[in-house]
Amino acid sequence: MNEIGRAFGKTTGIFLVLAVACVLTKSAWAQAPVPRPDVSDFEKRLAKINAQINDAKSKINEAKKKESGILATLANLELTKKLLRSELASCNIQLEKTNIELASMRSDINRLKGRLEKERQSIEKTLVTLYKFGRLDFLQFMLRADNIDSVFAENKHLALLAQYQEKVISGFQETFAELTAVEARLESKKSEISGIIRAAREKEIELEAEERANRDFVREVQRNRKTHEATLNELKESAGQLQILIKKIINQEWTLPYPFVPLYDIKGKLPWPLRGRIITRFGLQKHPHFNTTTLNNGIEIAPQKNASIIQAIHAGKVVYADYFEGYGNLLIVDHGMTYYSLYGHCSEFMVSPGDIIKAEQPIALVGDSGSLKGRCLYFEIRFKTKALDPLKWLNRR
Repeated sequence: MNEIGRAFGKTTGIFLVLAVACVLTKSAWAQAPVPRPDVSDFEKRLAKINAQINDAKSKINEAKKKESGILATLANLELTKKLLRSELASCNIQLEKTNIELASMRSDINRLKGRLEKERQSIEKTLVTLYKFGRLDFLQFMLRADNIDSVFAENKHLALLAQYQEKVISGFQETFAELTAVEARLESKKSEISGIIRAAREKEIELEAEERANRDFVREVQRNRKTHEATLNELKESAGQLQILIKKIINQEWTLPYPFVPLYDIKGKLPWPLRGRIITRFGLQKHPHFNTTTLNNGIEIAPQKNASIIQAIHAGKVVYADYFEGYGNLLIVDHGMTYYSLYGHCSEFMVSPGDIIKAEQPIALVGDSGSLKGRCLYFEIRFKTKALDPLKWLNRR
């Protein structure tokens, strides 16, 4: 009788454990690990953006140390815009990553709720069995038995059933704890997303303000004869600095790709780098209002509607891709045999120094960096350091 009593005592204990399991507060449960999505791609993208942010900050600090001028002011405005764009891109990547983590957590919650329901049903079935045994009269139970051995056999089965139920309840508790922890992390992740969205909006507002400041500054330069003349002097100095850069590039040797078509063999047949109209021509050009004369080493092309991609005019190697005062974001491609093409005022590069590119490959996006004429492409073709008229090299249209 003592053995049977202890078995039914265990049954009562199980009911108590289940009752306690259902009323424990969420804070009592330890957080359980939840599978995370693969975020290596996001980490690589963030690392690249962070490198751009650090580079922009470094250049802004360097610019502050230099003597201020019109082109320097333009450069500082562009660097600030680049910094804000990079920070905005960082926010967007973080938001994308966090949304994926949020979706994963919601999936985990649904999975855990399903598992919890199955465990609850298992507990109910076992408790019903134990309850039915518990309602039997002890004396009737013993009288029905053929012998005393069957009594102890039934008692043993009850004990095993009770032990199994304790394991099921333990699993139920663990699942409940895991669900509670994931739900807590879900709320935390929602708050994180709200913070990222606020930060992104702030960056958008700052970027809009910088772009307005850039446009206002350019309009002032265009209207004021004094600032216009000062800009011309600074542009002449920048052109001299570009000559120095081209001389350095000429001394860099690289192996020509095979098969190789020299640029001069297809003179007059080269594809246009951008669909649009010419707004500045090669050579001497007189200003319509200030009567000043400018020597242009290249042409400027305003893009057609919906045209934004700049293409390489010929196969070659990217030898320069950075901001250059007076030319904005400047890309230089070496086409071999000391022929070069230059692409200025870009908003974004699609290639990097050292890349081998093909003819008509997208290499950049058109922009207004360092430009006094708005969104356009500054384009040059050079043989060694000598600037050539691009219109004599491009396809007639």
